[in-house]
Amino acid sequence: MSQAVKTPETGPDVDPYTVPLDKIDPARADLFDSQAHWKYFERLRNEDPVHFCADSEFGPYWSITKFKDIVYVDSHHDEFSSEPTIVIGDAEDPENEFPMFIAMDQPKHDVQRKAVTPSVAPMNLAKLEAGIRERVCKILDDLPVGETFNWVDRVSIETTTQMLAALFNVPWEDRYKLTHWSDVSTSGPTVGSAEYTEDERRAELMECLEYFTAMWHDRLENPIENDMITLMAHNPDMQNMTPQEFLGNLMLLIVGGNDTTRNSSTAGVVALNQNPAEYDKLRADPSLIPNMVSEIIRWQTPLGHMRRNALKDVELNGKLIKKGDKVVMWYVSGNRDEEVIEKANEFIIDRPNARHHVAFGFGIHRCMGNRLGEMQLRILWEEIMKRFKMVEVVGEPVRVRSNFVMGYSDLPVKLHRL
Repeated sequence: MSQAVKTPETGPDVDPYTVPLDKIDPARADLFDSQAHWKYFERLRNEDPVHFCADSEFGPYWSITKFKDIVYVDSHHDEFSSEPTIVIGDAEDPENEFPMFIAMDQPKHDVQRKAVTPSVAPMNLAKLEAGIRERVCKILDDLPVGETFNWVDRVSIETTTQMLAALFNVPWEDRYKLTHWSDVSTSGPTVGSAEYTEDERRAELMECLEYFTAMWHDRLENPIENDMITLMAHNPDMQNMTPQEFLGNLMLLIVGGNDTTRNSSTAGVVALNQNPAEYDKLRADPSLIPNMVSEIIRWQTPLGHMRRNALKDVELNGKLIKKGDKVVMWYVSGNRDEEVIEKANEFIIDRPNARHHVAFGFGIHRCMGNRLGEMQLRILWEEIMKRFKMVEVVGEPVRVRSNFVMGYSDLPVKLHRL
């Protein structure tokens, strides 16, 4: 009697080309933690771009790994639903699902998104720029020169925390609550993180709900122009939200205002240190900063995936996705698709058409605050280049363990003045 052949398991220490295709599970958070995910996605793009994983900790799911297929799924909301969640895992308890407009379909998605859009409209961005620059200058001027410190804590978190406090008009002493709640929201079993259990996560978010419910009632009496809570509190389409829905939309706006800028501002330092010729190019021509910002966002891809559920049977790239199937668009893979992006694995700050990436999504769910995120990063790098010859990385980056947030918890650096 012959013994069954044992096949290697998907994992960070395994060559993905030795794993049978049907056993590949790219959603394992340890792949991202160790940066082993790049080779897995490379293989899937080349050999099985619409890939079915029958067995994972998140249940069966399809992986969409190529740029054009991701755009198709993201743009066809009539075939792929965003409800009930945009992350790969389902909450163990339905009460831990907090509806948010990014995880809603039309028409509800459209009316709720429209209610808060004025806060990031071009006219309001112009009003925000001076304040952003003033805060960034103070943060950079307070940094130690020639000493090792954690760039994530002193710059990335601080800049985004202060921006969020301004958008929500949160008291300055409470600003760190916003980034804490953002971290809680994007951590937990649904994205492969063990940092918070579902119960711990829910308890923290209930505290957030209580805090902002009080603020909602205050804004009803004391509105503030283009303040996020004021916009919701005074919009008829947001009046009948359940507490869970209010919390879900809060988390969406806080996470959206936090993760793109926070993790991209760290990623830019990492990328320039890994590619010193590009740093030289930037020093020679700081006018490349706006284009570099788009390249940083593409290269990093702050949110690794978004999930959809098939509303009907759909054939995509030769595969039949059945109605009800879970479909995961891997933005982090689409942004390395060399069929669409030349030299996609390289960081090139003067890349032509650098803004042609999938990091912000496509269609009705495209990131509402993408221009605000780009503006913050542009201002940050403009002010860095006025002060420092180099932000030198002096240790290994410590990454967040998640298949959703492509983030950092620690980046040791030293500053060198001009």
